[in-house]
This record gives sequence, structure tokens and C-alpha cells, in this order.
Amino acid sequence: MSMRPFTSTISITEARAIIEAGIPTIERRQTCPLLESNGRVMAAEVRADRDVPPFDRASMDGYAVVAADTARDSGAPSPRLQIVGRVFTGDMPAVTVTPGTCVEIATGAPIPPGADAVLIVEDTTLEGDAETGTVVARGTVRPRQNIGPRGADIAAGQTVLGSGEVLNASRIGALAALGLSTVEVYARPRVAILSTGNEIAEQGAPLAPGQIYDINRFTLSTIVNEHGGEAVPVTTARDTMEALHEALDECLRHDLIVFSGGSSVGERDLILDVIRARGEVRFHGIAVKPGKPTLFGVVEGVPVFGLPGYPTSCLSNAYILVVPALRRMARLPLTAPRTLQLPLAADVASVPNRHQFYTVRVEDGRAVPAFKASGDITSMSRADGYIEIEAEVTSVAAGTTVVVTLF
Repeated sequence: MSMRPFTSTISITEARAIIEAGIPTIERRQTCPLLESNGRVMAAEVRADRDVPPFDRASMDGYAVVAADTARDSGAPSPRLQIVGRVFTGDMPAVTVTPGTCVEIATGAPIPPGADAVLIVEDTTLEGDAETGTVVARGTVRPRQNIGPRGADIAAGQTVLGSGEVLNASRIGALAALGLSTVEVYARPRVAILSTGNEIAEQGAPLAPGQIYDINRFTLSTIVNEHGGEAVPVTTARDTMEALHEALDECLRHDLIVFSGGSSVGERDLILDVIRARGEVRFHGIAVKPGKPTLFGVVEGVPVFGLPGYPTSCLSNAYILVVPALRRMARLPLTAPRTLQLPLAADVASVPNRHQFYTVRVEDGRAVPAFKASGDITSMSRADGYIEIEAEVTSVAAGTTVVVTLF
């Protein structure tokens, strides 16, 4: 077998459209503990089976009263109300409020029978003992004032959350208010991460001549776990058809497959042959830099990405292509990128006819070039984001205002 150079490539726009058409949404569901559900996607609507709160409650500290008892003509003396009890949160009132009486009440406590308002403590003066004394009502209240009605937060029968909503702190709180401890969610897509190549050594093992440690397994797994998937690293496969077919068999147990390495045009770049033999290659080669030798296909209904082995090319295309695909599969909304408009700190040259994603650092209000080479992970680790250079542009001059998309 010999070198097989690219005869054509497609644009980044075409690649994105093909990937979008080839990515199914996850259908598998699971029951998730509520305490572990942040960021998960609801798989069924939840209707309230009760009112929240389940009783009228005080919204302020003070005294539960009959509102009419606090009314008075201008210049008339402040009404005096006899304290007949106290009620705190977690208690049920043991007394009834009648005209001329009141009950001390804490915020959140149930309103006692007979009361129709809460007079806040700041509008009162206590005379005598706190349990049996008299309250001077220096303020007035209207009926229902300072009372949180039963069902004001959530009414029985109400749809609290719908299928497809992404859980966050407040939505989890709404489910907790109903007494739920679990929630039905869509499963996280399981993503097989497979590095290929005879040169790849396992972390901790001594490097033989010509070997390097695996980087892509770690960068890709991190991205997958950050964007709604569950990374499943698979043992590195050697550059043989037999080894790659065996690795593919293991990967096909999962929802999405991401290969790194073996997708270019060299004699040992065999991923293309394996995917063609087992399924369908939707495209091979994108007019971008870095990351030209990127492949996308489908095998037995499972989408497959073949990313370049060079760490910067691999990670760059993972951000640009794999992340949107994974979020779509996981039913998560696509993320809106954070961007800055900054002057470029130095001239940047670009390869003709390839859409370039060029990494930069943000320093002193400028976009400082950070790209070194496709094989250098520090092209990414020392960068804060990237700028895009259109295919027809061959250079961008220092001082030009560029849009920096932050990682």
C-alpha cells in the first residue's frame, strides 16, 4: 500500500451539514438521583401532585391578626391585641385568632385559623410577656397582606418541568419541592475514544525509541465529559487492519465513536479502509487548517469521527465538529460561543484555500498568536481561544481587529 493523497476536500460548512444529518438524538432513558441530576436532560414531564406551599404561610415575622383589627381613624389610639399563642415553622397552630387577639408567627409558619393577615413585627410594640402580653398595632394591614397563599409557588396538576428541559439548580429545586428524590432523564451518550498508532505508549510506561505518550485520549475524554457525554477510553489499537477491526467491534457497543490518528493518507493510515469496509464514509478531508485529514462516517448506525493524530489538529476539530454533534446527540442546546473583538498583535499568514482556525492568547487587550504546529499541544494549552481566517484570505496584518472565540 502506498501514499494516497487527497484529491478533494469539502468546506467546513459542508462538513457541518453532513455531520448534523448523520447524528441521531439519544433515546435511552434512565432514572437519576436528584442530587446528581445537574446538567441532565429531562426525559418526561413532571406534573405537581400537590400544592407548594401546602398551606397559607407567613411571608414576614410578626403577628397573625384579623386585618380589620388594625384599622383606625386618624388620631385614634393604636389598637391593642391580646397574644394568645405562638407558631413557628414546622408547627401547626394550636389556637384560633379571634377579633382582638393575635398570634406571634415566624416567617414560613402556617397561618392560624381566623387570621387573614400578618402585621410585621416592626409595626408593633410589645407590652408585657412575649407569650401572654399585649401587642400595640402601630401599623395597619389589608386582608391577605404578608401571607403566602397555598399553591402560590406550584399548584397541584401544574406542569413543573417538561421533557427536553436541561436541569439546573433552580429546576432541581422545583422538583425537590415536590418531594422527589429521583428524576427520569435521557442517558448521556457513551462515546468510545480510541487512539491508534504503533507510536503510542501508555502513560507511565517507558518510551521506546520513536514512541510518544497518548495525549488525545485525555483531551478528547475531557471534552466529551464536559459536553454531556460519557467518555469510554478504549485500549490503543496498532496500525493493522486486524487490530483496527477488533477495536471497532468494541467501540460499536457505544453511541458515538471518535478515533484519533490513522485518518490521513499514509501507508499506515487505515481508518478510512476500515470504515469503508464496515460502513459508509460520508466525507474524508476538510479544507481547514489544522485538521484537514478528518473523516466522518457511519457503521451499523453508529456515527464515527476519524480525527487527525496530531494533538492540536485533533483537539481543534473536536471543539469545532465533535462538540456540536455530541450536544445534539445528548439533546443539549448548542453553546453560544464567548467572543472578544481585539486587535491582532502580530502578522499572521494563512494557507491558501483552507479555512484556518488560528489559536491566540489574550494579553494586554490584544490577540497574540499562539499557534506553533499541529503536533504541538502547547498551541492549544497556551491559548485562550482562536480566530478564524477565511479560505480566500492569505494573511492578516497586525492591528487588524479580529474576533476571538474563547475556549
